[in-house]
Amino acid sequence: MSSGPVVSDFRRLPNVAARVLGACVVTTNDEFYADVHQLIAPGPAVHDPHEYAPRGKVYDGWETQRRRDSLGAQGDHYAIVRLAAPAIIRGVDIDTAWFKGNYPPSGSVFGTTLLGYPTAEELLAADWEPLVDHAPLEGDSPNVVEVERPDRVFTHVKLVMHPDGGIARLRVYGEVVANPCRMGGRVDLAATDNGGLIEGCSNWFYSWPSNVLGRGVATVMSDGWETARRRDDQNDWIIVRLGAPGLLHEAVIDTSRFVGNSPGWAALTDADSGAELLPRTRLVPDTEQRFRLLPSDVVRRVRLDIYPDGGISRLHLRGTVPESEQDAIIERWTSLLPEGIAIEQKDFFA
Repeated sequence: MSSGPVVSDFRRLPNVAARVLGACVVTTNDEFYADVHQLIAPGPAVHDPHEYAPRGKVYDGWETQRRRDSLGAQGDHYAIVRLAAPAIIRGVDIDTAWFKGNYPPSGSVFGTTLLGYPTAEELLAADWEPLVDHAPLEGDSPNVVEVERPDRVFTHVKLVMHPDGGIARLRVYGEVVANPCRMGGRVDLAATDNGGLIEGCSNWFYSWPSNVLGRGVATVMSDGWETARRRDDQNDWIIVRLGAPGLLHEAVIDTSRFVGNSPGWAALTDADSGAELLPRTRLVPDTEQRFRLLPSDVVRRVRLDIYPDGGISRLHLRGTVPESEQDAIIERWTSLLPEGIAIEQKDFFA
């Protein structure tokens, strides 16, 4: 886990199927043994070999009953997940952790795009495009599959197991696309669900830096970014690509949960021009710290330097998107939507 661009491996992109980012399970056709909502739970699945319930062994994941019919493909079990934000999907992980004799032999993932808040019935009637088709699965193991298709924004995915069994976690790695409807007023332009993305990082020994762009307050240190201890005279850093170019007004550097291992200082600069946004400033442990920024030029990427090392739980960069950038945001958004929806959105923003 050394230095390098985080986005070179799609598994370092945000998991847009994570409940902690706002994803949810909309519906399923079977969860006889284990709760389908655990598919998108945070962290790895846990297992107690001695825990049983009236229906059988308790698993931290989604487990369906055994098929005893001849329905073929119609007998497969599925779960539909609303993604945390519309995103270009780069890869998936169908993780069968702890399912050893009861995992499905293969799985598929489909995607669809329905803006707003569609019901389960509307989603079941939607047009679904294959992203992963009958990928062979191994038991008690991650099953990582790259999605190779033209760039397109999806809002929901359907996981299908062929024909039955257990899956511990579904992870969907993607690039969130800034929605113009959410870019009005002052917003957190670094937030994952607004399209913020980690483009570079000096060290991610303990936990991924993409955690710092997430929602809410961290509950544990691993829900943040923590580096190894430095034994040289350098410092650690991350580079954040904002969801949309903007004029930054406020930075929040949150060291919550980092009591004895928070950085001593931090600084923010424009990663492209090198302009200073926040001079080297003292930090204190286990505290959400707010700093006023005086906007001058439009910023697209921000570099956070921490001195010398340590961990932070959240980074928020709040600002406004100038009118001069709005057309480009709308153009990218509509270019990645299905044709019919794109026309509706163009009419809406006209």
